Amino acid sequence: MSFMLEDPWGLSREFVWFENYQTLWQSSEYLGSFIFTIVFSGLVAFFSLALALLLAVKADKVIKGQSQYKVLLTWVYAVAPAVAGITANFIFSQHIGVLHHFLVNLGWNFDPHIDAYDASFMVVLVSVWKQISVNFVFFLAGMQSIPKAVVEASHMDCESGWRRFWTITLPLLAPTAFFLLVINITYAFFDTFGIIDTLTQGQPAGETSTLVYKVYQDGFVGADLGLSSAQSVLLMVFVLMLTIVQFRFVERKIHY
Repeated sequence: MSFMLEDPWGLSREFVWFENYQTLWQSSEYLGSFIFTIVFSGLVAFFSLALALLLAVKADKVIKGQSQYKVLLTWVYAVAPAVAGITANFIFSQHIGVLHHFLVNLGWNFDPHIDAYDASFMVVLVSVWKQISVNFVFFLAGMQSIPKAVVEASHMDCESGWRRFWTITLPLLAPTAFFLLVINITYAFFDTFGIIDTLTQGQPAGETSTLVYKVYQDGFVGADLGLSSAQSVLLMVFVLMLTIVQFRFVERKIHY
């Protein structure tokens, strides 16, 4: 279908070779979506992993009420992305939004309807919040699987908790972190569709439209199935290349 040019009603179809791909290559709007997807995915993966690791370290030290603490941190996983986006609409509402009023009181003229940076901040924040719980579960399980003998030996060799974390705990969590890195990048590329669709719908002016959401906009809203199919192929190839790079270069630094 990516080599076809089809009318919106599906009554006629013409073979156009690489014309759809050439159109995408010359489209500044598609390039903008590509750049936003890269930056968005990087921010979501970094902050969701970092915050989840911090929470896992703190939860691992909790002795009393550990089960309740874990439940409070993991219940977010049960929230669907679309529901998270709808909830965020209320939180960031200009009229009743608690977080919106908080940001305005800090001196930030927060308006995601006309400011692309504000809208991007809102989408990234909700996407990170949605993914922290999954990362937290894996990090906590990884920390609790570290042999107690290793932990006790590290306490004897080094008094600094910060240094013990960087030299002992984090290297032992490297396989878990690498697995979560792949999962989080995939999540940012695909599973944030529901958040964007219910929160910004790619606005303002398409500045918060990721590649997968642009496939939906051009194919299902714009009824340009050929162009949408070409975007799907390019997205598949790009994610495949990104995954290969992660396994070929990043995984080499991981010790199992």
